[in-house]
Amino acid sequence: MSRTTLSRLALASAATTALVLLTAVPAAAHVEVESDKAQALAQNVEIAFDAESESATAGITEIRVVLPEGIAPADVAYGEGPKGWKFTANDDGYTVKGPAVNAGVNAEYSVVVKQLPDAKELAFKTLQSYSDGRTDRWIELDENGENPAPVLQLKAAAPGATPISPSPTASESPSPTPTPEETTASATPQAADTEKDDDGGLSAGAWTGIIAAILVAAAAVAFFVRRRGAAQ
Repeated sequence: MSRTTLSRLALASAATTALVLLTAVPAAAHVEVESDKAQALAQNVEIAFDAESESATAGITEIRVVLPEGIAPADVAYGEGPKGWKFTANDDGYTVKGPAVNAGVNAEYSVVVKQLPDAKELAFKTLQSYSDGRTDRWIELDENGENPAPVLQLKAAAPGATPISPSPTASESPSPTPTPEETTASATPQAADTEKDDDGGLSAGAWTGIIAAILVAAAAVAFFVRRRGAAQ
């Protein structure tokens, strides 16, 4: 076999190998997520995000995240981020934004979650905006997609770990449903007084009636005595 033929075969083999490697490697997430406490039901977990810059001319100004199921916006607090950036909770997630970072520089920030849900992985769909108006949408749940969402893999929950129950408040405490007897007794103030006095003697209304009857009887006797005296 000639040297030229061998060179062509080697070149073809190299090209084929490169093509196989390129198609076998999944698309890398352009927003990366990690945590030292990536475990189901773990509490007060700091999660770090690295939003890679995809522009050489404009800086990242805003990152909008849709939280995965099991994490409420109210249970997320801001950790650290680019200088001047602010955190705002939304109906379905949060937004961190501020002055544009330098063009070509990644935007790194972190949040603290009250408790992670009991799940195997968490996908944080992300919209990444730049100073020139461009927006990258890292929202696909398929890791092999062109715009995959950053996904945090979780270890199984620790033995005995349980979900945190929300603390009840006075405004959230439901009023007990009254029984038919309670409803009847409290229908009017007079009925309530009667119900109360039944346990300890005559009611105030009953005493009032008795006193009124005595006064009427006394008046009648006095009137009769006066008339009889006048007749004599």
